Amino acid sequence: MSPSQDQARSSSSPDWSTGQVHVSFAPSDPASMMWPGVASSSRPTLEQGHGGAEMDQERDPLLLNRTDQRIPRARSLRPRTGRPPLSVLREKRALARVLVATVRECLRGLKAPPPLTSSKTGARMTEHERDAEFAAFKNKIEEALSGFERRNEGKWGKEETEDAKEARKLIESLKRIYTSSGVNGLKAELNQRCFLHILGPSFTTSDEHNQKLLADLRYPVEWYPEARALQRTIHVHVGPTNSGKTYQALQKLEGARAGVYAGPLRLLAHEVFSRLNALGKRCDLVTGDDQRTLPGEPAGLMSCTVEMLPFHKEFDVAVIDEIQMMGDPQRGWAWTAAFLALQAKELHLCGEERAVPLIRHLADSMGDTVKLHTYERLSPLKTADRSLDGWFGNLRNGDCLVAFSRKAIHGLKKSIQEKTGLRCAVIYGNLPPETRAEQAKLFNDPSSGYNVLVATDAIGMGLNLSIKRLIFTALQKNFAGQAHPLSISEIKQIAGRAGRYRTANQDISPDDPSVPRTPDKNNVGLVTTLDACDLPFVRHAMQLSAEPVASAGIVPPDAVIDRFSAYFPPETPLSVVLRRLVELCETNPMFHICGLEDKLMIADQLHALKNLTIRERLVFCNSPVALRDESSQELVFMLATAVSDQRPAPLLDISALDLELLDSDVQANRMYLTYLEELHRGLILYLWLSYRFDNIFIDRALATHVKEMTEERISSTLEQIAVVPPRTRTRTKMRDGPPADFWRLLQRPSSFSLPSVEQGQTQMPVQSSVAASSA
Repeated sequence: MSPSQDQARSSSSPDWSTGQVHVSFAPSDPASMMWPGVASSSRPTLEQGHGGAEMDQERDPLLLNRTDQRIPRARSLRPRTGRPPLSVLREKRALARVLVATVRECLRGLKAPPPLTSSKTGARMTEHERDAEFAAFKNKIEEALSGFERRNEGKWGKEETEDAKEARKLIESLKRIYTSSGVNGLKAELNQRCFLHILGPSFTTSDEHNQKLLADLRYPVEWYPEARALQRTIHVHVGPTNSGKTYQALQKLEGARAGVYAGPLRLLAHEVFSRLNALGKRCDLVTGDDQRTLPGEPAGLMSCTVEMLPFHKEFDVAVIDEIQMMGDPQRGWAWTAAFLALQAKELHLCGEERAVPLIRHLADSMGDTVKLHTYERLSPLKTADRSLDGWFGNLRNGDCLVAFSRKAIHGLKKSIQEKTGLRCAVIYGNLPPETRAEQAKLFNDPSSGYNVLVATDAIGMGLNLSIKRLIFTALQKNFAGQAHPLSISEIKQIAGRAGRYRTANQDISPDDPSVPRTPDKNNVGLVTTLDACDLPFVRHAMQLSAEPVASAGIVPPDAVIDRFSAYFPPETPLSVVLRRLVELCETNPMFHICGLEDKLMIADQLHALKNLTIRERLVFCNSPVALRDESSQELVFMLATAVSDQRPAPLLDISALDLELLDSDVQANRMYLTYLEELHRGLILYLWLSYRFDNIFIDRALATHVKEMTEERISSTLEQIAVVPPRTRTRTKMRDGPPADFWRLLQRPSSFSLPSVEQGQTQMPVQSSVAASSA
């Protein structure tokens, strides 16, 4: 591709939620960026959207909106004439045709379920009846697709019937599933809808009424009568990162006779466990895969992950960390349950200020008293005046580079060590918590020789790091195959790690005279970016306030699911039962149903095991496993088979765990590291299940030992691994060192223009001559 062609190209990315796309333009002549009704000197601004399919994802800027503070949706794409560009309409129609073709292909491969038992008659339907219902379902989907095609081509009438509205909702649902889960998710969705379509006529009026009663989830506050019988005092500690809010809450916990700490990560729970015992306070540790009880008399304190909180015990003081996680679409249910159910005289909630309005509403509904404590940062945090200009030579000791993929992490580490001589510690989500803590300790120790940290957003929670300057290498991350911009709260959470007041070791030893008693105003944390085009957006984000938490996550209680499943034939997959329950759910506006996609996948994986009870299936659905590859699927099925057969499962008999990896020599490549990480996750799952089925998973001590061996292997491999990720040639050249004419090009506004922030608006940068010359 010639430079002129490369500059003139445009890129687009689909937005299925609105049926439109975001488009970015990068022509060589700024005058050619004119839109109808827009002056020739104007560039597409923030409110006109952006794309990025053809752009380097790491360089794609974050676009901020003053209302939702995210990339604007399709309505903001339209020029001032009110008509979308012709290219947008063509792209929209092309994407719609792809969706229709994919759904039809999945529909052709859909298999009819076995004949089901009718709830009305108690008799099993004949194959003829089953086939008739199956054909009716396929016709229903085909009619919805045909209507969607007519509407997409502009052949839809002005009036929309009720059937057409239902068909439109169906297609929109399939769009969301296809976007988030791909073809496999679409197949599972069609299969579950087919079951529900065939089962529908078999429900009696009484069955449907009882199902709706069970699906009434409007009043989660009433699920915990023991907690409602207490008059609780809720202390809300809010402030930015590194403000000491959690430290103040832990001070209250230290003086309690009976108390509990609940954190979002096992790493945090272990840190508090170590801190309290180091101070002479007897404290037990309870996480999903690790439970440590001190010998002798029972300990009065407990440190646990939020999912493991004991709701049947009474406490004097309870501390819940990162309370804003109530709004998380996946894990929010755990924080909501902890807030509503804990039987504590004093409940201390630590988190971001954006959670306060929701906390007050929930506390009012429970009759609890709220006391608000606000904190300021203990050390200043500033946005740097300049970026690194894409050059690793500008790195210095104490820097932390943040990327959003494991591949980028290892590539950055290798490039930095080769080109600067600085040694790098690495932290990312797939690493075991113990390995992350070890890497953090190496980085915090000035005598270790590790000068720079390369990490993902995993550092945003659970680790105290002595970061002097935090550097964003990208402002978006991939999730479910799509690039998503960082939110305001994510940028602030990550950026707040710079200029840390105390490290973890200092917190454990508060009597150390080297630790300052007052905020250190000279310990300034700096935030910047690797590339100049990203810095204005980070600066703008740091000045904004994050959106308030709108609602708290909940999930249907296991007892409700158990009773609800009784209205379905025994051969009905659990995923179908869960989907029917979610469809009938009624919720209060203060609450939302957390995503059940992972549970549905695990439920489908275990459907063939007929001897598992509903409760046993739900245990596996709640287990810490992600079915991202065949090895994980094989392991889950093998462990569930042992529970189904009620036979012991020694660790060495689990063939899906590749224990032979530990007998081979350490290999310095990413594939070997990936296998080790998979093995570690499998061992975590075995340990987690050993606390639920201790008569089946009997090798807990051996699994713990092998897990520690695996963590040592992972640490050794990290020392040697080196992989360079694919990058644009421009970025590679810039990071090798600035070209001879770089600074001259930078001073030419006609050929190299950086984005500016004026009155809350952010302009998109014109592609630089440097990029054009290197393309």
